[in-house]
Amino acid sequence: MNKNSWQNRRRRRRSHQQNPWIRQHSSESRCNAGIWQSLQDSGPGGDEAPSTSSSTDGSSSAPDLPGYYFDPEKQRYFRLLPGHNNCNPLTKESIRHKEMESKRLQLLEEDRQKKKTARVGFNTSFLLQKSKLGFLNVTSYCRLAHELRVSCMQRKKVQIQSSDPSSLASDRYNLILADTNSDRLFTVNDVKGGGSKYGIINLCDLKMPSLKVYMHENFYFTNQKVNSVCWASVNHLDSHILLCLMGIAETLGCATLLPASLFISSHPGDQPGMLCSFRIPGAWSCAWSLNIHASNCFSTGLSRRVLVTNMVTGHQQSFGTSSDVLAQKFAVLSPLLFNGCRSGEIFAIDLRCRNQGKGWKTTHLFHDSAVTSVQILQEEQNLMASDMAGTIKLWDLRTSKCIRQYEGHVNEYAHLPLHVHEEEGIMVAVGQDCYTRIWSLRDAQLLRTIPSPHPTSKADIPSVAFSSQLGGFRGAPGLLMAVQQDLYCFSYS
Repeated sequence: MNKNSWQNRRRRRRSHQQNPWIRQHSSESRCNAGIWQSLQDSGPGGDEAPSTSSSTDGSSSAPDLPGYYFDPEKQRYFRLLPGHNNCNPLTKESIRHKEMESKRLQLLEEDRQKKKTARVGFNTSFLLQKSKLGFLNVTSYCRLAHELRVSCMQRKKVQIQSSDPSSLASDRYNLILADTNSDRLFTVNDVKGGGSKYGIINLCDLKMPSLKVYMHENFYFTNQKVNSVCWASVNHLDSHILLCLMGIAETLGCATLLPASLFISSHPGDQPGMLCSFRIPGAWSCAWSLNIHASNCFSTGLSRRVLVTNMVTGHQQSFGTSSDVLAQKFAVLSPLLFNGCRSGEIFAIDLRCRNQGKGWKTTHLFHDSAVTSVQILQEEQNLMASDMAGTIKLWDLRTSKCIRQYEGHVNEYAHLPLHVHEEEGIMVAVGQDCYTRIWSLRDAQLLRTIPSPHPTSKADIPSVAFSSQLGGFRGAPGLLMAVQQDLYCFSYS
C-alpha cells in the first residue's frame, strides 16, 4: 500500500469519527441493530421497512425513532425526513388526519350498530326497577331517562325546502341558533362567492318520520364576519336577532337588531319591523338583557371595553376592562352582567352602579386560557364556562370555587359555545375536532360522543341545537346538527 493511499484512508476515518450524526447513528445502531438495519433497508424513498419484534403489539410498544413514523396497521416504519417523500409525502398533519378519520369511521360504525352505553349496567330495566322500588324521585327519573334516550339517538338527514333550491346545494352552514321555545332556528350561511346570508327554519313541521322543514330566507346579505349572535326580545319573546358584525377595510363593525318578522311571522299581529344598526367597532360578543335593571338593553364585548346600549333611547354605558371580552351573559334575577375575557378572567358588572366609581366590578374567576363561553344556571348560584384550552368548569358563584370539571372537550383557538339544558340534566359542546359531546350536568359523566357525518376539518365544525321539544310538543325531540350544506336530526322518543 503506498503512502498516499494510506493517508486518504486515514482522512476518511477521521472525518467519519468527527461527524456527530454518524457517531449518534453508530451508537444507536449498537443498541438497536435489528431495527436500524431494517430501516436502512427501506431506502430513502419512503418504502416500507420490515417490522420489528418489539412493535408487534401496535404503536404503543414500537420505539419512537427520530425521523420515522410507525404505522400500527402495516406494522412498518416510514421515513419522515424532508425531501424523501416527494411522490407520497408523509407529514405529521396528514398522519394525524388519517388517525382522526379512522377513529371517526369507527365511531360512525358503532353508532350504526347501536354499540353505545353511557354508564355500565344502565338500561331501561334498571331505570324502571329503581323507580318502582322508590329509589328515584320524579326529577331524578326524568334526568336519567333523558340520559338513556341520549345514548339511543339515531342520525337522520333533514329535508330542507326553500324558494331557492340552488342555494341549498352551495351555501354552507356557519351556525344555527334555536329560540327559547325551540320553534325556530336562525341560521347564518356562508355564500360560495364570499359573505354571509341569514335565514330562519320553522321547526314546527319537524316531525317523524319525514323530517321536512322549510327555510325562510331574506335578501339581506353582508360581507362582514358574524362574531356573535343571540335572540332578542324587543316587542315580544325572541322578536329580533342581535348580531355582532366585524368591521372590514373602511366599513366599521356594528351591532344589528334584525326583526324575525322579515323572514317569518310567528306572533299574532306581527308587522314587518325595521332593521336597527348601532355602529360599534370591534365587537367580539353580544348579549340581550331580560333583567329589569337593564330593560330594552343589550351588551357588546369590545377590545378592553364593555358597552351597554339602550336600544330605545340610544344611551350607552361604557365599562373599561383589561382584556378583550369574548363572551357575555346577563343574569335575570340578580342585576349582573357576566363577562369572559381573552386573559382568562371572568367578572360580573353590577348594572346598578351606572359605571360610576370602581364598585361596579364583582365576582372574579379565572381560567388558564381565553374564555369563549359563559352560561348561568337557573338559580344563578352556578356559572359554567369554557376556554380555548378545552377546559369546561362549573363554578360556585357564592364561594368563587370550581366544583366540577367536564373532561373531553377539544379546543385550541376557536370561539365555541356551550349549550346547557338543566331540565334534561345535560350539557352539549362541539369541539374543534368536530366531535359533539354530551355530558351529565350532575356528575360530569360523558354520555355520548357523536362524530361528524363529514370528514373532519377545522373549516367544517358542526353547529348544534338541542331540545326535548324541537318544534313544539309534537315535534321531534333531540339534537339538530348543521354541517356543510346538510342538516341532521338525532331524535329520540
